Amino acid sequence: MFKKILIANRGEIACRVMKTARRMGIKTVAVYSEADRDALHVEMADEAVFIGPPQAAESYLVIEKIVDACKKTGAEAVHPGYGFLSEREAFPRALEAAGIVFIGPNPGAIAAMGDKIESKKAAAKAKVSTVPGHLGVIEDDKHAVKIADEIGYPVMIKASAGGGGKGMRIAHSRDEVAEGFNLAKAEAKSSFGDDRVFIEKFIVDPRHIEIQVLGDKHGNVIYLGERECSIQRRNQKVIEEAPSPLLDETTRKKMGEQAVALAKAVNYDSAGTVEFVAGQDKSFYFLEMNTRLQVEHPVTELVTGVDLVEQMIRVAAGEKLSIAQKDVALTGWAVESRVYAEDPFRNFLPSIGRLVKYRPPEESKYDGISVRNDTGVYEGGEISIYYDPMIAKLVTHAPSRAAAIEAQSNALDAFYVDGIRHNIPFLSALMNHPRWRSGNLSTGFIAEEFPKGFGPRTPEGEVARRIAAVAAAIDHVLGERKRQISGQMNGRAVSRERRRSVWLDREELLLEVGRDNGDVLVRFVDAKGAPRHPHALRSDWRPGEGVWHGTLDGHTLAVQVRRIPNGFRLAYQGYEIDTQVFTETEATSARLMPVGSKTDTGKKVLCPMPGLIVSIAVKEGQDIKAGETLAVVEAMKMQNVLRAERDGMVKKIHASPGSTLAVDALILEFA
Repeated sequence: MFKKILIANRGEIACRVMKTARRMGIKTVAVYSEADRDALHVEMADEAVFIGPPQAAESYLVIEKIVDACKKTGAEAVHPGYGFLSEREAFPRALEAAGIVFIGPNPGAIAAMGDKIESKKAAAKAKVSTVPGHLGVIEDDKHAVKIADEIGYPVMIKASAGGGGKGMRIAHSRDEVAEGFNLAKAEAKSSFGDDRVFIEKFIVDPRHIEIQVLGDKHGNVIYLGERECSIQRRNQKVIEEAPSPLLDETTRKKMGEQAVALAKAVNYDSAGTVEFVAGQDKSFYFLEMNTRLQVEHPVTELVTGVDLVEQMIRVAAGEKLSIAQKDVALTGWAVESRVYAEDPFRNFLPSIGRLVKYRPPEESKYDGISVRNDTGVYEGGEISIYYDPMIAKLVTHAPSRAAAIEAQSNALDAFYVDGIRHNIPFLSALMNHPRWRSGNLSTGFIAEEFPKGFGPRTPEGEVARRIAAVAAAIDHVLGERKRQISGQMNGRAVSRERRRSVWLDREELLLEVGRDNGDVLVRFVDAKGAPRHPHALRSDWRPGEGVWHGTLDGHTLAVQVRRIPNGFRLAYQGYEIDTQVFTETEATSARLMPVGSKTDTGKKVLCPMPGLIVSIAVKEGQDIKAGETLAVVEAMKMQNVLRAERDGMVKKIHASPGSTLAVDALILEFA
């Protein structure tokens, strides 16, 4: 077995590999760029080597620097993680030439399967059903339009060397093909150093299901069940689960055996994933093969009990697989949410900055339910503009799908992050969406259920009452603390009114609140002013804590608490709501206060995220129509097109291509 390995990656996946290596008694070496000097993976490793500037193309993607780091530290093998060099055929060849072992598949398998175009050719040769498409070289956008016309709309434009949703566009018309082709090529070049793209038919109402395969260097290949990855936004996975609620055992076996046959055809000898697009009728087509560890591998680990990173290391060291296909059993259900540094209330634009507070839910195993958090950040660290915006992967495992979802929902509610915007409210809302809970999924789920994007919502019904009850309990605890500090007045204990008006934004709920031994009792007041049945809240929450953990009538709750003027901002199940608790006298006065209005910035185009101005598509004095492209901004390896929301004339351009702007920086203004 290896004594020392180098992880040619950063962030969450580098930390994940180090955990397994440490458990196996293997020392680890980290590599880091200037932007990652203080990163968590650098701190976790036994040794660390500086490899260059923040840009990946000058650091993490430079093979020579990785090889040199191995030579300097005596690392015997390299784990590539995912992304970066993990699917570059040249990387394991360079390592082999230097006498270093690659912890991944052999270069031949990467050549055959890692390239999306070549993998489809190999699949077709192996008589695997594939999606109709064009796998040859596409000369330009006109050629792309011609191909799309022949295939039939809609089509998917996809980077050949891609992954993670980068360099992918769905096009429903000729105009969308022309624009999508150029954007996909640019993103592919920026993310992978390879601007080749291909076009294939986009299957309507599809599901994305993938099979985890594992092979060794002795000809053994097995499959470890499937993962459902249909919940996607902009072709990037958001939530994954294992197993899939669509598949039955017969379909699972067919897909698994087909994946194994394909892997054996290319002598695959590591962990890899064969991806399929599946119809709602359980029909399926080969999509691509990822010749690396997947982001979502934890859900497979939890339902199979197999540490995929350990197996990759052992296979690379020449060991045979210790498990056969008959030994693989799927137990329970696992759900993973990808926590990203992006603002769901501003169309998921990237957010960078310092993590002022980072308090994930505790990892635990209790009463058949597991909570796991794979992360590469820490409180006080910074989210950089240069890399993927992932903060963490939150994974729960339970005996059933419903229990795993409920555990995930509670864990997300307890995941406290401040200093940057993040997508936890959106993930929490998804966990509580009826369609998600029913398992009626497709890759169009988010677009269909949130056609206008994700915005602030006002809670109603039972959810509103839960939030109001917690707000009243928090206010009651704060009131008790104030009275303890105040002591007594004129020899008598300070008394307190029981009736309260709880405002969720400007929606009012009337209730009475008081103590009953260790519980806070809340009684909502009906239209006639009569209190209803009491609800008991029990919690050890203390002033200053970011999350209220407790029970409401025995039901476990986690509600995030942030102080705001005259109240709290509470977050629960995807709702973020300004909440105030008033006495009746205070409420009477509050109802008379005017409601403020937002400033109109309709004549200004502001940079929606910290990013690099790739191009400005207009000139001063130019008349433009609603929908026309104004500028392209790149951040975290994604290019975002800014379009005009209304007709107008460009008065002044304040930014130029190549400039780096902060969020809300002025790009241009209209007359």
